[in-house]
Amino acid sequence: MKKFFQFDELCTSYRNEIIGGLTTFLSMAYILFVNPITLALESVKDFPEALRIDQGAVFTATALASAAGCILMGLIARYPIAIAPGMGLNA
Repeated sequence: MKKFFQFDELCTSYRNEIIGGLTTFLSMAYILFVNPITLALESVKDFPEALRIDQGAVFTATALASAAGCILMGLIARYPIAIAPGMGLNA
């Protein structure tokens, strides 16, 4: 693992990667729960129920898109970047 991800060449360690991974995990967990609430327009009181997006479907789509992006970035690009649907456009 150390050789595949070039720890020595990039001057990093397991400790740094674990802290970075934990930080990334917490950010991604936040997006998994906030994205469905934002897209379902829960805070809009008089919005018709028939036009609301199903929160479970948005949660699943966000999780799958994030997992695919993160796996591709880690294994193919070997770049430590987490990919998830953007919150800026949703808001």
